[in-house]
Amino acid sequence: MKINVKYFAALREAVGTGQEQLDLPPDVTTVGAVRALLRARGGVWAEALAPERAVRMACQQVMCDGATPVPAGAEVAFFPPVTGG
Repeated sequence: MKINVKYFAALREAVGTGQEQLDLPPDVTTVGAVRALLRARGGVWAEALAPERAVRMACQQVMCDGATPVPAGAEVAFFPPVTGG
């Protein structure tokens, strides 16, 4: 199943790309599993998407958590928390 992954702000800078198309293995069915798959690349990916890092996630442009199912053709986005003031 193919999905589109987008990275924003500091995450985009860390991983060196703003978006990519990803072909998911059959066992990757949630947003959290997508994050783990990307983290398994190692290097900057493991650091930027580490479990202890505050990373916001969205699926189909709706904020979500790691348990959210990922449908075929979905857009999954990762970005750092945003502060304002």
